[in-house]
Parts: sequence; structure tokens; C-alpha cells
Amino acid sequence: MHMEEMRDGNLEEVVKKHNKEKREINLTTPADFTPPKELYKELISRILTYHPSTDISMIEKAYKVADKAHEGQLRKSGEPYIMHPLNVAIILAELELDKETIVAGILHDVVEDTVMTSEEIAAEFSEEVAFLVEGVTKLTQLKMTTDKIEVQAENLRKMFLSMAKDIRVILIKLADRLHNLRTLQYQSPAKQIEKARETMDIYAPIAHRLGISKIKVELDDLSMKYLMPEVYADLKAQIDEKLYEREAYIKRVVADVKQHIDNAKLEAEIDGRVKHFFSIYKKMKNQNKTLDQIYDIFAVRIKVNTVRDCYFALGIIHEMYKPIPGRFKDYIAMPKSNMYQSLHTTLIGPEGQPFEIQIRTYDMHRTAEYGIAAHWKYKENISGTVMQKEEEKLSWLRQILEWQRDTDDNKEFMSFIKTDLDLFTDQVYCFTPAGDVKNMPSGSTPIDFAYAIHTAVGNKMVGARINGRQVPIDTKLSNGDRVEIITSQNSTGPSRDWLNIVKSTQAKTKINQWFKHQFKDENINRGKELILSYCKSKGIDFSIYSKPEYLEKVTKKYNFADWDATMAAVGHGGIKEGQVINKLIEEYDKVNKTAPDDTQILEEYSAKKPHASSHNQGGIVVKGADDVAVRFSKCCSPVPGDEIVGFITRGRGISIHRTDCVNVLCMCESDRNRIIDAEWQEDAVAANTYFTEINIYADDRNGILFDITKILSEMNINVSSINSRTSKQGKATITLSFEIKSVEQLNSIIAKIRNVESIIDIERTVG
Repeated sequence: MHMEEMRDGNLEEVVKKHNKEKREINLTTPADFTPPKELYKELISRILTYHPSTDISMIEKAYKVADKAHEGQLRKSGEPYIMHPLNVAIILAELELDKETIVAGILHDVVEDTVMTSEEIAAEFSEEVAFLVEGVTKLTQLKMTTDKIEVQAENLRKMFLSMAKDIRVILIKLADRLHNLRTLQYQSPAKQIEKARETMDIYAPIAHRLGISKIKVELDDLSMKYLMPEVYADLKAQIDEKLYEREAYIKRVVADVKQHIDNAKLEAEIDGRVKHFFSIYKKMKNQNKTLDQIYDIFAVRIKVNTVRDCYFALGIIHEMYKPIPGRFKDYIAMPKSNMYQSLHTTLIGPEGQPFEIQIRTYDMHRTAEYGIAAHWKYKENISGTVMQKEEEKLSWLRQILEWQRDTDDNKEFMSFIKTDLDLFTDQVYCFTPAGDVKNMPSGSTPIDFAYAIHTAVGNKMVGARINGRQVPIDTKLSNGDRVEIITSQNSTGPSRDWLNIVKSTQAKTKINQWFKHQFKDENINRGKELILSYCKSKGIDFSIYSKPEYLEKVTKKYNFADWDATMAAVGHGGIKEGQVINKLIEEYDKVNKTAPDDTQILEEYSAKKPHASSHNQGGIVVKGADDVAVRFSKCCSPVPGDEIVGFITRGRGISIHRTDCVNVLCMCESDRNRIIDAEWQEDAVAANTYFTEINIYADDRNGILFDITKILSEMNINVSSINSRTSKQGKATITLSFEIKSVEQLNSIIAKIRNVESIIDIERTVG
């Protein structure tokens, strides 16, 4: 099965097709699994190898807390659940990360799968650890393989924002995903394909962008194993068939190279390896070649102390073997976008067999293996230069955040991610006439190059020369091209056709910005026409609401510089005219309409007992009021543990809402005056039960309702109502109403239901 089939095909159809393989899930405890205590010893041993002075008391405490929290839980393999967080922590220790990250790795499932809260983690460890755990929990709840592009785009936006806050969150998630893939054989075929596809599309490319090849190559190979089982098995069989011969050949080459390096008195470490399956398969597919036709199926790696030694070693190698023309790449002078550096050269070996040699310093090797984790800023004694290089690796992340602000179009955003982020494309390196290097997505044109230099250069571009020869502006650039952009002050600006030519997101964004600015006057006039037309259709006298103070409030509300900018946004469709008019009317009403009823109600309640607190039914304490009827709002169904507020109604007492309730968040200013403080009594959990409601989204199948209600029955939960509906696409939405005692109990229920097969997502109703 090919990758295109996985990306473009329907997941259910793919699963049915590959169920023929009859993969069996082993639910018995493996006889050879390592006991948790032994795994913990291995973790500590790894940490002490790179940080001997580390105080491990926090790590030991985290192990004990996680072991207790996950007590009685088993993985699908039958192993104790604690095995998973320990293995995740070991992967993080292999990346030599700080102890806070490792502690968060050990605790990363306790909030989602147990009754422990983020607040408790912060109290027991630190706010930093709690932040990391909460970040990983939120990432885990995102579904990247949904068929809806809007949902997928929104989830990607959330993930990149999380990465921007602290990159360690995604490092923990990568370690979590790697261990889950290592044990994927215990999952159902549908889950295997879902997780492998999500990894191949999202997590492996991110590991590549962060430069962590140690994780990236294993994610690729494991994903390929489940996405393309026949291709994987066939490739493995082909490689294994001649593995002994190839290993013997590599040993001879390594010995030969070592002898020449030693004779030149160059200190170096030399080793050889067969390349990873997925990288070999990708070369075979992209180049339409068989395994025997791939030059660099195996590679020899030379590690030296200095950059100067790299080029010295290259000279020695080229004296020994004949290099293949066009197969030399200098990634030291021109690093890859993830800061990878090495010299690559493909040579004809002693028996006529081509092979690749990679030459790098020890520091370059460390960066290639561990990427951004190699010199992470949370480590001690880090120099400013090294820190600057590490920050450069995240420039692509900052670029994504800019794209998020620049576009509301989800399809456009997904296109940005899949092209310019280099998740699915290679880079091309070109030179300016001054010798500066610009790297862009493969397939870029001189227009992309112009905007990579400066926005003004792109907007004034009228032509281009490549290697001294004038070319059409849609010419595809090649590695090493020397590009000169011809500009003119008489240029009328970019053409809309350029949007179909350019490859880089930077160029597309700048061209779109130019058109928005260029036609600003036209958009302003159109916006004003739309506003007046809307008012006419609704019978609204616009002149009443167009006072400067009202207009200013609206511009601030929607973050525009002035009223003209607001009208321009209406003109090009960035905001609806109805939104603007409704906000103007709201501002007018605040000034010109009083709400005596509300004021009287507030005064009436506060006059009874200004400093009293009322203990009412349901375990609620309402501050500033006494002897008042209290009821729970049905729109958000608050339970103990939720942050709450009271809302003074007209004639129906006080209604209690969650602070994240949509009805509270969207209240107008006059209604906000009727909000009053409320909190839970200490005995609220023990004294009462509370109705709550959740929505469950799932792939429809026989028995799913039984599986869900079985969990609730086992937990002695009283269910008041169940409503289920299924879309034409086979997606089920199940609404459950039931009684619980606290938000901790609710989180525990949700965590258990998430483990039911076919569940896509679960959310509480919020209004």
C-alpha cells in the first residue's frame, strides 16, 4: 500500500482492506517484559551518565507518584501501565534533557488517565512541571487524522501554539508517540493505521524539523511497517537477503578508510551502517529505481574534531575512491533548514559498488542525532552563540505563527504547512550576487527568491537572471543557482498570476498583502456600501449609531487601527457588516438605555446582608446574599471542582454557571453587572450529586453504546438520558446526561471512555 492511498483514501476502507492480514492482539502479559523497578534503575543510570551531579529526588518522587496513580492499570499488552511513562522518560534521557522534562515525561498521563489534577502536580513538584504535563495532555486530546479540514487545521494551530510556548512539550509528545509505536502490535488494525498515519503526516516531520534524527528515523520505519506492511516486508526481505554480504563489504571499506586516515595522522572515529528502511523506500519511489539501483543503501560515517579536519578527510577519501559526479553535497557551508551539517559524497568502492560517506565533527553529529535537544536552553552553561543557533532552528515555528495570524482560510493554512514548512518537500539552495545563501522549498522560482530577499524587491521585480542568463520569472530554481533579481521603480507591482507560480508561503503572503493594501480605497468604499445596504434592509437609521465614540469602540473591539480599516475589512470579507452594526447598537444602548430593573435587583440583594455569605442547596456559597434561591444552569451543568459564578435572574433567584460557559462569556456589559461571586462548600462533594452532560464523537459501530454504558455502570454512575445520532459519513454523536460528585470523577469517566474503540473525541457541554 502506498502513502498516497493512506493520505487520500478513506480510513475505514483501508482498514477493511488490510484486515485480511489478520494481525492478532496479544492481551496476555509478555513473559519477557522488564519489571518497572529495573526500568527505573535504567532511567537513573542514563541520567547520571550525562549529568552526574543531578539531584534525582524529584525524579524518584515522580516515579512513586506515577506508580501509585497508575496502580491497577494495564496496557493493551498486559504490562503494568507504569511501563509506558518510564519508557517515555528513558527516551527523553537518551536525548539528555533536563530533569523537569523527564519528570513531566513520567507524569504525562496522570492527569488524563487518573484522578490527579494539574494543581496537585504543581503543588507536589513545580508550576513548570505542571505546565509541561498539561501541555502534553492537551496535545494528546487533539485528533490530527479527522476528515474535516477545519478541525485538523484548528488542531494543528493549537499544537504549534503549544510548541511556541515551550518546545519541551512536543519533545515529550514525540517520546510518547515513539514508545506507543514500538508497542503498536497490541492495538487493533484500525488503531495501528490511524496512529501510524498521524505519525507519518505530523510527528515524524516535526521531529525532522527539530533535527532529531534519532527519533525521526524510527518513527518513519515503524509507521511504514503498519501503513505499508507488504512493501515493508518485501524491502526487509531484500535487504536481509544480502545483509551478510553488505555488512562484510562495509567492514572492508571501513577498515580501508581507517588505514588511510590513520596514515594521514588524522584523529577520527569511523563506522558503517545500512540506511533505514523508509529512507531507502523513499529514494526508490522518488527515483523510480529498484533496490540494486540505489547508490547509498549503506553509508560510512567519519567523525572528526574540527571543520578543517572534515575537509582534510574529504581530500583523503577522494584520493582513495573515485567520486560520482554531481553526488557531492556540502551541508557544512550550507546547512539544511533544521541546521543539519555534514559533507556527503558518493563514491565507487573497491568492487565497483557505489556507497556514501558522511563526514562531520562530533558536535555536528550530536546536533544531527539530537537536534534542538542537543544544546537546549534549559541546560546549564550554554553560550550565547550556541543558543542563537538553537533559536534559529525554531524560525520556521515563528513563521507558522505569522501565517496563523495572516490567514483565516483553513485550506490555505493546511497548504502552507504541507509545502513551505518542508514537512513534505525538500529545499533548494541558491545564491545572491553577493554570495548570500537563500533556502526555499523545492520548485521555487525567481519570484520566491525576490521575496526571500525583501518584500520591496519582490513588489518591484520585473525580471531575473540565473547564472548570468536572463530567464522567465516562472523558471524553477536548482541547487547552486546564482540568482539576480531585476527591479524597476516603474513596476506596477505583482500580478495575480504570480500566486499560481510561487511555491513559498512567504511569497504568497506578501503578494496577498500587496493586493489588500493596493485596493484599500476600493475595499473601504465597498465596506461602506455594504454597511448602508445592511441598515436599509433591517430598517436601521445608521446616522444614530455613527457617532465617533461608538465607531471607536468597534474598531478597538475588532483590533483595527481606525474606522477606514474596519470598512476595508468589511469590503474584502474579513468581517461581516452585521457584526459591526450589532456592536454599534450595543454601544449606543449602553449610553442611552438604562437598566433600572437590574440595578434594583442588585441593590436589593446587596442590601440584605452586605458582608454575609449564603449557604444554599447544592453545596454553593453565594457571597453578598442570603436566603436566596439557588439553581444550577442547564446550559453548562457545573459540578464541584469547576470555577463558578452566580447570575442574578429576574424573579428566579441566582443561577450558577461555569466560568467557561458560553452564555457567561458572551454576556453584554449590562448583564455582566448582575454576576455575583459564588464558590463550592467544602462538603459539596460528599453531600450531593450533580447533573452533567458530555458529547462523545465516534466512528459508528455495533456495540459502541454498550461499551460506553458498561463503563458508567461499573462506576455506579446514574445515567439520566442518552441521545445518539449518526451522520451520513458514519460519524456518531452521543450525548450523555448523568449524575456525578465532582469534576475529578468526571475526568476519570472521560479518561475511561476515551479508551473505548472508535472514540474520536469527548467534550463537556459549555452552553
